[in-house]
Amino acid sequence: MKLYTAAQMREIDRQAIEERGIPSTVLMERAAHALVGEIRALPIPGPGFQDGPTAWYTTDGNMPTQEEQAEFWAMRRRSAVVFCGPGNNGGDGVAAARMLIDAGWRVRCVLVGSREKMTDECLEMERRLVEAGGMLEDFNPEDTERYMGFDVAVDALFGVGLHSPLRADAATAVWRMAVSGWVVSADVPSGIHADTGDVMGMAVQADVTVTFSRGKPGLYVGKGAVHSGRVVVADIGIPGELYPENQCRTCLVEQEDVRLPRRPVDGHKGDFGKLLILAGSRGYSGAPCLAARSAVRCGAGLVTLAVPEEVYSIVAAKCCDEAMVWPWPENDAAIVEKAKTCTAVVLGPGLGQGERAERLVLELMRKLDCPVILDADGLNIISRHIDVLDERKGLTVLTPHDGEFARLSGCDLPIQDRLGAARSFALAHGCVVVLKGHRTITAAESGMCAVNSTGNSGMAKGGSGDVLAGIMGALLARHDRADEAVNAVWLHGRAGDLAAEDKGEYGMMPSDLIEQIPYAVKELV
Repeated sequence: MKLYTAAQMREIDRQAIEERGIPSTVLMERAAHALVGEIRALPIPGPGFQDGPTAWYTTDGNMPTQEEQAEFWAMRRRSAVVFCGPGNNGGDGVAAARMLIDAGWRVRCVLVGSREKMTDECLEMERRLVEAGGMLEDFNPEDTERYMGFDVAVDALFGVGLHSPLRADAATAVWRMAVSGWVVSADVPSGIHADTGDVMGMAVQADVTVTFSRGKPGLYVGKGAVHSGRVVVADIGIPGELYPENQCRTCLVEQEDVRLPRRPVDGHKGDFGKLLILAGSRGYSGAPCLAARSAVRCGAGLVTLAVPEEVYSIVAAKCCDEAMVWPWPENDAAIVEKAKTCTAVVLGPGLGQGERAERLVLELMRKLDCPVILDADGLNIISRHIDVLDERKGLTVLTPHDGEFARLSGCDLPIQDRLGAARSFALAHGCVVVLKGHRTITAAESGMCAVNSTGNSGMAKGGSGDVLAGIMGALLARHDRADEAVNAVWLHGRAGDLAAEDKGEYGMMPSDLIEQIPYAVKELV
């Protein structure tokens, strides 16, 4: 799914209104209709609701039965408090308030901001609200109880237009939303940067975000991915040809976007790639084994695991029989020649940063033409030799977490704009950056970025990155294409989701991901 920036969406809206003649109030009504549809579909009561049958007893002093509770909520009039800004996002909220009143809901519609700043469209929606028997009241930040106890709080404060921290009454309104049941945001949760996902001071924590026309990057990356809750993309009738797909540089990767070729019936092991993994050091024998096992599980034809002599016996005993464990020969040139016979190389899992490890990483980077994946200590080594990265001609994929990326790029932690940072580094150094974390970002050297949609917090354990390195090595060993990095990230996350379904996020281990790789692959071929 293509993701469009706030500036692009503003221009698309302008073209729809000024060049295609679609009245802005019509677009607003459609947006409100989509918003109300999602609100009315919510189960009531929602999370955080503090009033209702669980808070009272029946006349005989007993807690109500489930049937009595269901009857209570069925007969009770549903309610919503709608917080509206003075702009067009607020107009969406005012229109939604009117539609909820028409549906029989009890609604409080609140203006947070100056009436003098209300847009013409927002004023028109207020006029229609009054005709329907409602009103747009001014926000009273001192009155806490006035905004409590509603089934749904609707955030229609700012949408995509906000580029600075919430101030004064708007910040207070965000706190007031938290004392209702469900929280639903219109377009983008207020306080979230629509392009970066950064929290600008504070932000609405939405259960559902109904975004209009197309998805925005900030809903899927950074803290925005956490604050947005479940994201619904609602079509409001803007012609599809107005969306400049060739100018869109970010996409959300979902299952339908991932393709793996079927294996030919007459294929042999050489057809499915030869992968070399240079990994391991004293005290770090698990990482190379995880990488090798995951590469085998992901279909690599031949996997050679090259480890230092000092850990060879340990790794050979631990590793699966399907990977060939090869102790480093004394001569570096022999390792380079071995790597030249392979179709992809992974450098770094558990490798350490000793003198020989550093020398080998740099020599392989200079001498190889095949795809090279730099992970863990491979990244730490290359962070001190960025010139070697810049000089390399073949495809290079870097798989840093935020800390490793900070060492590579020199940026500060926490990274405020992960999407922009990954894109800038990939463009500057002619490589593919896989910035790992919640909603992993893959940035190509062309500037195109893919945001991953799979994965869970159970994967936040040592060893999960080694599994990703093996999957990526297996796919790139077969096809020397940057988009295989995107496929690898999706498969890794999907295997993690399957492991979480089986074992739970607390108990799952990186080895559980490896066992789920075949099942994730089966969903694609």
